[in-house]
Amino acid sequence: MSFSSEVKKELCKASLREKDCALAECCGVLLYAGAFSSDEARIVTESEEFAQRLPKLFQKSFGVKFDLLPEENTAGKHIFRITDGQKLQTIWQALGYDMTQHFALHLNFGLLEEDACRAAYLRGAFLAGGSVTDPRKRYHLEFSTAHLQVGRETEALLRDVGFEPKNVLRGGNTVTYFKNSANIEDLLTLLGAPSAAMEIMSAKVEKSMRNTVNRRVNCDAANLEKTVAASGAQVEALTRLTDAGILKTLSPELQEVAVARLLQPELSLSELAETFDPPLTKSGLNHRMRKLMQLAKENLS
Repeated sequence: MSFSSEVKKELCKASLREKDCALAECCGVLLYAGAFSSDEARIVTESEEFAQRLPKLFQKSFGVKFDLLPEENTAGKHIFRITDGQKLQTIWQALGYDMTQHFALHLNFGLLEEDACRAAYLRGAFLAGGSVTDPRKRYHLEFSTAHLQVGRETEALLRDVGFEPKNVLRGGNTVTYFKNSANIEDLLTLLGAPSAAMEIMSAKVEKSMRNTVNRRVNCDAANLEKTVAASGAQVEALTRLTDAGILKTLSPELQEVAVARLLQPELSLSELAETFDPPLTKSGLNHRMRKLMQLAKENLS
């Protein structure tokens, strides 16, 4: 099951006790459905849970039943239709529309005066025309409607409740979308899917941890390469000093450092400093090593 399907499954657990909220949810469903006009109301869904919720939702809101209970088609979709004129008249009146007027459908804000009704409207819009991407891949949530004015008014509603959506026209539809993970988390919580919101938070933490580990691994690899390169240059220079008979003329402190490096080329300077008795500081060892490298440069170049 996709992440979007899981979200819709969780949303369908929302209570249908309050008629005003059920009506607001139906408003969102119809305005974001496959078709809604004076001739037909048609809702298409792949969600089993939403398919089970719809008849109860329409009965609660309008006291009407769908013309036929849908059967799942070969594409795995449930198609609900109402073409009966009297039923459509009841629905249009309940939503505050006049079937005798020919105008672009709009959002009836009179149905959304309460915060709970606003959340219910957005839940219905998402159930009928929304989707959300698996957060392990990327962050994207959208609502898509064929009604241009509805899309604009839904964007305004979302801004009014504290969100920052964007709108785009795609294939004749108005798409209101989010790409900010925090906005998506908060919106899913508002709609009634806190578990899905937590899953996005968890995915974000997992991504952050993975990126941190990768950065550290890359950093360690780079440091190791630098250590190997530096050690190789030091061993080469010290070997040349030894072969030229110069090393035995140097102070005991420098000879001790040279021998230690030649015997333990795999160690970093910090690790090499700890092998002395008493241990040297890294800066002290580095100072002596620089002297040896300078001597090699001056005497063997």
